Amino acid sequence: MIGRKVGIVGAGFVGATAAYSLTMTGRCHEVVLYDINSDLALGKAMDIGQSTCYSPQGTIVNAAKDASDLKDCDIIVITAGVPRKSDMTRADLLIINAKIMKDVVHNVMKYSPNAIILCVSNPLDIMTYVIHQMTGWDRRRIIGMAGALDGARMAYEIHKKVGYGSGQTKTMLIGDHGQNMIPIPEISTIGGVPLEQILTKKEMEDIIARTKNGGAQIVKHLGTSAYYAPGRAIAVMVEAILDDSQIIMPSSVMLDGEYGYKDVCVGVPVILGNNGVEKIIELDMDKETKNKFKISVDSIRDGIDILKENNFFE
Repeated sequence: MIGRKVGIVGAGFVGATAAYSLTMTGRCHEVVLYDINSDLALGKAMDIGQSTCYSPQGTIVNAAKDASDLKDCDIIVITAGVPRKSDMTRADLLIINAKIMKDVVHNVMKYSPNAIILCVSNPLDIMTYVIHQMTGWDRRRIIGMAGALDGARMAYEIHKKVGYGSGQTKTMLIGDHGQNMIPIPEISTIGGVPLEQILTKKEMEDIIARTKNGGAQIVKHLGTSAYYAPGRAIAVMVEAILDDSQIIMPSSVMLDGEYGYKDVCVGVPVILGNNGVEKIIELDMDKETKNKFKISVDSIRDGIDILKENNFFE
């Protein structure tokens, strides 16, 4: 990837924080912020751009005047969408965000037909599925950012519980990006030591509950959704793809027989590299985990069915 150009659709808190994180590490040559509110994109691009003289490399930060400025991006990050309001049903939110996604993806296909797409918009797994249906691209090129954030939240809760090993905690989660996420403590570690040898089952259950509720707790205190952790999680995935790092990261991807499922996007461990998803890793799951995974997949399919019932894919 010679150009190392990253387009970020949605210049809100999450998109802008991802852009800032990428410029601070200096891992890409150019970041382009695109938003329906062009002044917002321009203001944040200027602010972030003025910080780059203190970054390792002079990353260029631009605001897109229109979608054509997303031309020839290596990676497109999509954060666009609306949050659920009190008077919205789940179906309302799904249809509104799916329509937004359809417009965004149309522009991506037109101006960056060779890009890898990283979906961050919620509901994450369903929106990732929508992108697959809209593009028809190789499934390796469409990835949902889920486990990178959920895993970071789980690591945070683990450190709060044990009080040591910050930066040494490695976590693994599968399933949907929501209440049906499935942390897997038996292959999560602190400094290589399995969590099962450090924490009791009760302590682990408390950590899992706090992880699932992590986003809601931030909203409770901030009055808005999280953006530092999601922004950094996006940047880590983008850097892995640009650098061909071949790291393992739980991500929402289209399954085609893996884990016994097809035609659904759900979080599983994958290897990230220049091609996007280099490989899907299939974990051995006990009966309890298989049942939880099925519940997770079914919840995603329920959302997809809502879109199908409203003739969204026709």
